[in-house]
Amino acid sequence: MNWLLVAPILLPLLGAILALLVGRRRDLARATVVAVCVLMTVSAIALLAEVWQQGMVTMAVGSWAAPFGIVLAADHLSAILTVITGITGLAVAIYAIADIDRLREARGYHALFLVLLAGVNGAFLTGDLFNLYVWFEVMLIASFGMIALGRTRAELDGAVRYLALNIVATLMFLLAIALLFGSTGTLNLAHLHVVVSSGEAEGAVLAAGLLLAVAFGMKAAVFPLFFWLPASYHTPAFAVSAIFAGLLTKVGVYALLRVFTLVFAGQEGFVQMLFWPIAALTMVVGVLGAASQSEIRRILSFHIVSQIGYMLVGLALLTPIAVTAAVFYLIHHIIVKANLFLVAGVIHRYCRTNDLSRTGGLVGRAPWLAVLFLVPALSLAGIPPLSGFWAKLLIVQASVDAADFAMAAVALVVGLFTVFSMIKIWNEAFWKAPPEGAVAGVGSGRDIRILCAPIAMLAVLTICVGLGAGPALELAERASAEILDPAGYARAILGDSQILATADLPGGAR
Repeated sequence: MNWLLVAPILLPLLGAILALLVGRRRDLARATVVAVCVLMTVSAIALLAEVWQQGMVTMAVGSWAAPFGIVLAADHLSAILTVITGITGLAVAIYAIADIDRLREARGYHALFLVLLAGVNGAFLTGDLFNLYVWFEVMLIASFGMIALGRTRAELDGAVRYLALNIVATLMFLLAIALLFGSTGTLNLAHLHVVVSSGEAEGAVLAAGLLLAVAFGMKAAVFPLFFWLPASYHTPAFAVSAIFAGLLTKVGVYALLRVFTLVFAGQEGFVQMLFWPIAALTMVVGVLGAASQSEIRRILSFHIVSQIGYMLVGLALLTPIAVTAAVFYLIHHIIVKANLFLVAGVIHRYCRTNDLSRTGGLVGRAPWLAVLFLVPALSLAGIPPLSGFWAKLLIVQASVDAADFAMAAVALVVGLFTVFSMIKIWNEAFWKAPPEGAVAGVGSGRDIRILCAPIAMLAVLTICVGLGAGPALELAERASAEILDPAGYARAILGDSQILATADLPGGAR
């Protein structure tokens, strides 16, 4: 039993049970969530340290050896994302103390939040395609509950749209699992790599790949499957929007990276042909949607879509530097995007709205909030020396190195439109005078301090990643090297003897 692999999943599940047991004792429930997030982050950092020192860490649950049992596996990509999940979860847990009302807490917000984190970490750490589906469903159930907690008309409308499309994605995922299992006899990711790469990809396997692209693409909100996200992410409490914005679509991106570089290794032409137009169109359509909006959370929601396109450049090009750029972009974007949604909540406290036409004057009323907004906003726009600059620079460099000047041009132009959107929010909410009849309001000083503490924490982290990009880049490079070495992933889970035994079977594992 490797407790470092189990802890990021087990801790939030046990915390969710405890949060339910304490019931209406709000202070104890809040303390439980924060404590669990601290412990989860510490355990994830310890896991990353072990992966850094020893390489990939694996565990066969119940001592059932792969490919027959449940396998947990952490390489650098998985370990990095569990650390970022812990940090983001901790920031949102602190923010929620002043953001989530008594009614939502009484309806189980704290337990649902921790179950969501368990689902995210389970998806990052599983080595089995069916168990990836299970963790996706855990996330779906928890996230649907969190959207609908307030039971307002807007929340219920957003929840129904969110659930409807995710059910379609679930059906696609299950159909892909059935096709893969029927044609290969296995769902272990490492074993799938060995079996599929042992011969020519069959039609059923490629069909399963297309279904997985649709299923994970829906989760990641890629073009043209993104419309559910801006229709639902602006409806729940701000803490809920922030954790969704930071993590949920990134699980879809992770699944795309993991499956299409591992199971479909050797099918580079198929993968690049599939993801090049998706990456480019996702960037363009997302940023144009953001430019047309006037409500802060809707603008930020469309920018989630746009930034997902940048991450998919790694699959569109499939070069070492492109995959490195995708991993670095994941690290940067989770932190920055969650933080911008947290800032939107404080703007709402001051202006009683997120409609830009009814906001203004915050640079004078709350200059410190203006600074806290500028850090993630400028980073998202790619302004040096913040983390977003290095992320976008890597994407452009990867495109130029691959002689794909069209992708480089798309990335640069979309970056300019992102700058435009951030300037629009700055001018309307902070710089211009408040309009006549605008309703001014702010909570207690204690609430504002609680809300701003995690925003400041994430802003400092963004600055640190930007000014000290070397360690983050080295982590991304190690993750990229492992992603592009699927045989190494298979050896770590199966061992050389199991790989040879599989290769000797006629038709793979069947």
